Amino acid sequence: MTITHNLGFPRIGKERQLKIAVEAYWQGKINRQQLEQTGLELRTQHWQMQKQSGLDYIPVGDFSWYDQVLDMSCLLGVVPERFNWDGDTIDLDTYFRMARGRAPKGEPTSACEMTKWFDTNYHYIVPEITQHQTFKLSSSKLFDELTEAQIAGIKAKPVILGPITWLWLAKIKGQSFDKLDCLNDLVNVYGQILQQLKTQGVEWVQIDEPALVLDLPHAWQQAFESAYYRLQIKGLKTMVATYFGELGEQLQLAARLPVDGLHVDLVRAEHQLINVLDQASGYKVLSLGIINGRNIWRSDLDHCLDLLKAAQLKTDQELWLAPSCSLLHVPVDLDLENTLDDELKSWLAFALQKLEELDILKNTLNKGTLSTSRQLEQSRKILANKKESTRIHQESVQKRLGSINESILQRSLPYQDRRPLQRQWLNLPVFPTTTIGSFPQTENIRQQRKKYKQGEIDKQSYQEAMKNEIANTIRKQEALGLDVLVHGEPERNDMVEYFGEQLQGFAFTQYGWVQSYGSRCVKPPIIFGDISRSKPMTVDWITYAQSCTNKPVKAMLTGPVTILNWSFVRNDQPRSTTAEQIALALRDEVQDLEKAGIKIIQIDEAALRERLPLRKKDWQTYLRWSVRAFRITASSVADDTQIHTHMCYSEFNDIIHAIADMDADVITIETSRSDMKLLNAFENFDYPNEIGPGVYDIHSPNIPDSAGVIDLMTKAVKCIPADRLWINPDCGLKTRQWPEVELALECMVDSARTLRKQYAADIING
Repeated sequence: MTITHNLGFPRIGKERQLKIAVEAYWQGKINRQQLEQTGLELRTQHWQMQKQSGLDYIPVGDFSWYDQVLDMSCLLGVVPERFNWDGDTIDLDTYFRMARGRAPKGEPTSACEMTKWFDTNYHYIVPEITQHQTFKLSSSKLFDELTEAQIAGIKAKPVILGPITWLWLAKIKGQSFDKLDCLNDLVNVYGQILQQLKTQGVEWVQIDEPALVLDLPHAWQQAFESAYYRLQIKGLKTMVATYFGELGEQLQLAARLPVDGLHVDLVRAEHQLINVLDQASGYKVLSLGIINGRNIWRSDLDHCLDLLKAAQLKTDQELWLAPSCSLLHVPVDLDLENTLDDELKSWLAFALQKLEELDILKNTLNKGTLSTSRQLEQSRKILANKKESTRIHQESVQKRLGSINESILQRSLPYQDRRPLQRQWLNLPVFPTTTIGSFPQTENIRQQRKKYKQGEIDKQSYQEAMKNEIANTIRKQEALGLDVLVHGEPERNDMVEYFGEQLQGFAFTQYGWVQSYGSRCVKPPIIFGDISRSKPMTVDWITYAQSCTNKPVKAMLTGPVTILNWSFVRNDQPRSTTAEQIALALRDEVQDLEKAGIKIIQIDEAALRERLPLRKKDWQTYLRWSVRAFRITASSVADDTQIHTHMCYSEFNDIIHAIADMDADVITIETSRSDMKLLNAFENFDYPNEIGPGVYDIHSPNIPDSAGVIDLMTKAVKCIPADRLWINPDCGLKTRQWPEVELALECMVDSARTLRKQYAADIING
């Protein structure tokens, strides 16, 4: 017998209803009851959608107001002291203050750190633990949602983040200690959670332990065994879910855990199936992640069936089928898309379509191929059409790829020789100030873009409106006293989508939204074919901005690896090949910007680290082609042209050599939430180039104060010489409002002036 289930469903809604409601609550436009009603309606809709798709078990607990890791922290009662939690049930405003530093009620404070969820573009809120951390059940959210599902007639499978993965992701605050010292008390509360779920009549619980696909120290491997031997609840079945990679040396460990089921990812690690069947099939139910939960291409159902039939022969247990991971990482429903052409649309599958594929596989295995012959034949025809389509390959692109050699990967002079040439013409003060690129996307900007797309205004009118926004942004930056300006990106809907719309080989959706963090949703482009650039994409906007000021204006490009990693990427060639195609297109843009007189060019690689393989043995290959793609993009410029790059929340210690190999003149990074601790990597490595550590958190509406900015930069000076430091926000400012932006930047500029006086003597002396 074959069973189907799902590991998680997109929670934002087909039309981002959750985002709209949450932001309205933050702004005081709706009250808590109205927000909770929207949540209930979305959960009910999503459960019914999944039930109608034929699933046997439906996840509950995968819905979140902001982030599932933060949800688990609240369930465990882990709230940092600065949030003044009273120790009772954690209320929604305390929850939001932990996520973003501010909520409708409660004093603003610094938000918890945020970083990427394994190798995805989803961000989670990092748990904070202290040496004497206590744990206790402090949220009823999971149990309340289970009751809702049961009332709605849903065969519910609660989903919780496992204790070892949660603890692995947690960050120590204060005095250092061994995190595993917390495990005993932590497991006690997990036991209470499972007991409560059993009391509510649950049959199966899904416990997510993606840490099992990492390189784990021996002590952490042992922790799995000790924890799960204590988490056996008579009458309750548990399934440990692993995803994002192979179990590898942890396969034996996972196979012998005292749980009733094990989920493995066959999309990212198909080769592990034989070993999984040998090790685990006789002991527990196997759940095979056979449908890709992270990309939007149709599955090869015949290939899936070959794998599943082989698995059926090797196990006497029920075989469970599921997507490889939660469907959080894909859009909800392809049927909403009415602007994609029929051919391309036929190649795709969003969350609901993936569940349909899962149902076809189940029915084929349970009822035979005759029951699904029509669907299987349709799948074969679509895959054959895609393989033979003439729209995918461009001979000129393939030829240009073949011409890449080492000479185009190098600047003509090393950084130490470029630096005086750049400083001579820039003539900037010490601690120069700049921003990362974007400024607020105001209601007027959005309305003008909407009118243009709907044909209500012509191209010239739209361009004039955007130029007015650029000129206004330049004036505001000059008034604030910033040293290097940006044009503010009013014409850009998204830092990846904007470029994809002007490159061949990309396609776009209307409702292909996925959650990046909190209420932040993105609409990733679809890379379906070879990539090339037919004309300049940014030159007119940047040169116009430069004409509005005598100060240097920095051009803004999204880098090749970030465009790749923040798109749904074609699956018929190596990602490295696609990255080089994008890099060549961007190289042409860099050359055109320089010819137009733009001498500072920022090439953002915000996502370079997030797709770093989870196993260290695979790092070097990824880093080699990622750095190569950046250098293809950046290395054609003259030595006095300054190349910047920006990277989002990342741990840099273990890839600092690769960052140095990128050879950017200036790198800006997000450091404020980590209290500048990320800079330790640059100090220990003696990073040679210039760095702009983010001095305030743009993901929070809180306004920084000068004392805080100066304190952060004082910490930075201990790691990096003052004459190689820039001052800038953590990231772009598009999601903020102008009043708070102006106050924050005014504080930042004033702090820079104070720092210049404070460190003037040290800089002069050496």
